[in-house]
Amino acid sequence: MVSLPVDVLLGLYLGALVGIFPALAVWAASFGFRYREGLSLSRAGAVGLGLAVAALNGAVLWVVGEPTLTAAGPLRLALAGILVVTVALYAHSKGDTAAEEFPRRLSITEFAGQGVSTDRAELIDDGAEVRIRVVGAVADVDGYPALPEELRAEISNAEFELPADLRLSELQRRVEDRLETTYDLATAEVDIDDRGRAQVAAAPPFSGLSKRVGGGRHAVSVSGLVPTGIARGDEVTVITPGAQVRGTVISAQSSGPAADHDENEPDIEPRLDDGVADEEDVPRQVRTPTTDGGEGQITVAVTRTDVQPLLRASETKIVVESRELDREYEVVSMLRRAGHRIQRIAVRSGGRLDGQTLGRSDLRDEHDVAVLAVRKDQGWLIAPDGETRLETGDELFAAGTRENLTAFESGGV
Repeated sequence: MVSLPVDVLLGLYLGALVGIFPALAVWAASFGFRYREGLSLSRAGAVGLGLAVAALNGAVLWVVGEPTLTAAGPLRLALAGILVVTVALYAHSKGDTAAEEFPRRLSITEFAGQGVSTDRAELIDDGAEVRIRVVGAVADVDGYPALPEELRAEISNAEFELPADLRLSELQRRVEDRLETTYDLATAEVDIDDRGRAQVAAAPPFSGLSKRVGGGRHAVSVSGLVPTGIARGDEVTVITPGAQVRGTVISAQSSGPAADHDENEPDIEPRLDDGVADEEDVPRQVRTPTTDGGEGQITVAVTRTDVQPLLRASETKIVVESRELDREYEVVSMLRRAGHRIQRIAVRSGGRLDGQTLGRSDLRDEHDVAVLAVRKDQGWLIAPDGETRLETGDELFAAGTRENLTAFESGGV
């Protein structure tokens, strides 16, 4: 006669024994249904599937003579059934969650962290940048309206110049951001191969001005003398007789004479709020539209308290503010003009830098490479000293010539 505690334990053991495959089946069904259809499998369906697979599993165990099952009483079977139902509901929940978090567009190269091929991609600026071209037909995004044919043709001719040492996943993210910003798209999905060819799916704007105004901000239009070269996203200060209001440009229009430019360069449409130029003037190279200067009108996003001073103003002056990013770009430009570049290099397990300090690694003397920063799990170390110890997983941001950086990395970091 088996005691009650032992019978309970055997019932739980039987539930675990027959519940493994039902849990896997329920998880797979919940994940697939949610991922493909966007709907959640019902709990009753998940429990029914789990019990059906458990019954099949139990039949197999009965045939092979599993003693825990052949000697099972009502209590043991009831506990096993309760455990199977509980595990099935848990697997159903986890399958739904995994389907929500799983990316909709996958690329094998994205998992591998691969960049563009230096042999097959179109490199420019001595290999420092890669030209990304949109190829094939621009597809529509499921669940959104179809793209207008004029906008589809414009996107299909787009080109982008980006750093060549970025991973494909980062290139795809940047191209998506450029497309959404330049063409004011509701969303864009990009897949880039190692030759720098981009396949694009895009959705047209589903709203106009309100989509570009951030939370807690309001859009106000003012007229005045608009400086040459204003683009969407610029920071400006609008000076009125009673206040100075700072805001972000979300559209602009000027009617002054066009700025001087090279006759071989394509024209840039001065209107920013419609985002579409005449078909014969559409350039292949994606460039941000800017104003030509002169009398015009701009729409700026400002805080709520700054709305009334702008609305009451009889005259305004518009001043463009610096975003204070020039120094960062100037440093990178100076390095490139000197034939240097910045590269991210990971410290490998068992490599010659693993466990070494920067001072003992002789990077500058041996490879003529300077480490500008080190990223560790704890955070960034800017301009690290010679006592900084390197460990597996650390990332070095090193500056040097392309040849020196390649030799340094291939030497077994």
